[in-house]
Amino acid sequence: MRLLPGMVMLVLVLVLVIAGSARATTDVMPFKDEAQEQQFRQLTEQLRCPKCQNNSIADSNAMIATDMRRRVYDLMQEGKSRQEIIDYMV
Repeated sequence: MRLLPGMVMLVLVLVLVIAGSARATTDVMPFKDEAQEQQFRQLTEQLRCPKCQNNSIADSNAMIATDMRRRVYDLMQEGKSRQEIIDYMV
């Protein structure tokens, strides 16, 4: 019975850590319309993560992939074309 409070605390800490890490990996990027969001998804599915073997930057949780997704988004907001973004990233 003495272990019960300790186990409850351990479970609570684990739940908070898992929930916090899941929230930290979510990118919040507002798009002006659905077409722009679709273009972003297509680009991030096409571009590959340099750290992860055979993963797109959309599928990767690596920090470099997060940075690359953010850069794709920023370039789109600057009005760059699909080909200009690909040329920049490659």
